[in-house]
Amino acid sequence: MNENNLIAILLCTYNGSKYLREQLDSLIEQTHKNWILYVSDDGSSDDTLDILHHYQRTLGTRLFIFEGPRQGFARNFISLIQNPLVGGDYFAFSDQDDIWLDDKLARSLAALQQSRSDVATMYCSRTKLIDAAGKCAGHSPLFTRPPSFRNALVQSLAGANTMLVNRRTQALLAAIEPNAQIVAHDWLTYLLVSSHDGVVIYDPQPTLLYRQHGGNLIGSNTGFRRRLVRLACTLRGRFSEWNEMNLRILAKYKSSLSQDNLRIMEQFATARKSPLFKRLRLLGETGVYRQTLAGNLSLLAAAILNKL
Repeated sequence: MNENNLIAILLCTYNGSKYLREQLDSLIEQTHKNWILYVSDDGSSDDTLDILHHYQRTLGTRLFIFEGPRQGFARNFISLIQNPLVGGDYFAFSDQDDIWLDDKLARSLAALQQSRSDVATMYCSRTKLIDAAGKCAGHSPLFTRPPSFRNALVQSLAGANTMLVNRRTQALLAAIEPNAQIVAHDWLTYLLVSSHDGVVIYDPQPTLLYRQHGGNLIGSNTGFRRRLVRLACTLRGRFSEWNEMNLRILAKYKSSLSQDNLRIMEQFATARKSPLFKRLRLLGETGVYRQTLAGNLSLLAAAILNKL
């Protein structure tokens, strides 16, 4: 692994003072030392900015603080990706309340460096779950089916807090139109990399401690109760709204997609607007899939109930 590769860590904050110090300390303790931290704060009213300024006095020019757009977490992350002052060879997304394992950056970088730099690449992993007090609460689901565009169309593979991407992926994200509606930056990253025949590396070994607490904007997907919540959202049409947002963004990249991925995207888009039997036929022809049996049954239910 080349220690000279500069990793830009993109951290978005909002009233995160309770756990922020632990996260910042885990970044400082990374075995890969060549990193720079860019923080976008979305209007915190607690001690978040005081904590950041305290660490800035220690880190100096390794920590930059920006004012976020105050349009939600996904837009805040995209604002960092698109900021011309943010630079690096690779880019890592960070939440404000996790704890990174000390080899997170090193392991992610070693995996990505096996791929060509002119191909969009993305590393992601499982997470070890902890509760508000830092006690172990299990792991995120282990996915065994291969990452692909067919999977990305209907499911996000992993949390952005586990991701490392290269400059080619950063350029794809930076090309998003300023007024685009974004479901989540992790799902969007997976969609853009896979749709451009990029390299997606899913690591079954956790790279961080993912804190689950009452303030989580997006929590883990584990547990029967959360599955019921996701199914209820699907039946209410939330999944359909998300698909519409994703497809609207992907449509702007049509000219750079392969013929096969363009066909899959257009078949999926047509299936969503078609009568039942044509909808099911077209959905089958796309080959889209989720990672688990329960997920695929939920996908089938959405198709039957016209909630794609």
